[in-house]
Amino acid sequence: MRFGNRRTSDNVEFREGGSRGGLGLGGGGMGAGAGMLMSFVFSRFGIGGVIVLFIIMMLLGGNPLGGGSNTAVSPQARTNGQSAAQVCGVDEQRRFLCQVLASSEEQWSSLFTAAGRTYQPPRLVFYRGGAPTGCGYGDSAMGPFYCPADQSIFLDTTFFTELAQRHGAPGDFAQAYVVAHEVGHHIQTISGTSEQIRRAQQAVGRDSEANALQVRMELQADCYAGVWAARERSTLEAGDIEEGMTAAAAIGDDTLQRAGQGRVVPESFTHGSSAQRQEALMRGFNGGNPAACDTYTAGI
Repeated sequence: MRFGNRRTSDNVEFREGGSRGGLGLGGGGMGAGAGMLMSFVFSRFGIGGVIVLFIIMMLLGGNPLGGGSNTAVSPQARTNGQSAAQVCGVDEQRRFLCQVLASSEEQWSSLFTAAGRTYQPPRLVFYRGGAPTGCGYGDSAMGPFYCPADQSIFLDTTFFTELAQRHGAPGDFAQAYVVAHEVGHHIQTISGTSEQIRRAQQAVGRDSEANALQVRMELQADCYAGVWAARERSTLEAGDIEEGMTAAAAIGDDTLQRAGQGRVVPESFTHGSSAQRQEALMRGFNGGNPAACDTYTAGI
């Protein structure tokens, strides 16, 4: 992608690790249904391990889908006081990702304005190793994720080394796709789609049905990433879309399950197969409008 000297976003920060506090990571002993709910709240890009405890957060009075919550952020684990320009100026990779976020702000603001609404952008929080969030303590092993309580995207950029080397998906557009996907989850949060799906998940009787709803939400976020890319066609270079398609294939549930456990269990999918994720990205790119992505959550 060619962003040149385009602006970087002001909605960025670098967060120090600090301590885990009271809502740390969990997962041992949790049932499959609880795991599904945790995966939903901590909307991840698709590669990662354990997730924060949704149920504990609710019992403590937190609202993982709203603004205010009881969080695990310890007093010493706040931002380090750097300005957005300083955060984005660390290296070329950071600068590019900050430009991607700025681009998403411009494109989604335009789309929201056309619909008679005002867009409130998410924050992009860079961290290293681990970071406190409004959804609990985030760990880089989880991969990039969006926390609705903070309305923030959390990203340890070492993830892109794993994406390139372990999963064979290098390239700047692959990195942009990751951020654009998480921005898609922010769109779902502020539009009410996330809440709608969460209620539908709670109403179904089987984990496989709840997982299927989760897949639909993740595919819509992929589709929204495609919409953003379509509106930035002038910045795309030869091979960019192929990079995105390679990344989408690399993090499909079937591909990851086959590599990790030697077999594929479709009913346990939470993000969609490689083919589904590629189709969703191209649906958004070819449609160029959020309406192209409505099919994924229609009827919920």
